[in-house]
Amino acid sequence: MSTVRPEIVVCLGATAAQAFLGSAFRLMQERGKFFEDARAGLVTATIHPSAILRVPEKDQRHMEYAHFVADLRGVRERLGVLGR
Repeated sequence: MSTVRPEIVVCLGATAAQAFLGSAFRLMQERGKFFEDARAGLVTATIHPSAILRVPEKDQRHMEYAHFVADLRGVRERLGVLGR
């Protein structure tokens, strides 16, 4: 039996982030930051994509989407540092 050990785990939404990082984790203060974890090389969290769709104001929705994309770009950049 082999073990899966991802280089980075990306938690989508507060529920996933708190399940993985603990109930004290606050998504809006910590989103996009990377944390070392024994189960994966690194863990990060961002909002769930469906949360973007629920933002009523168009300009705010576009800002949330841009922030989400920036969080994912940070993952890509970090993976580049890890040799991928």
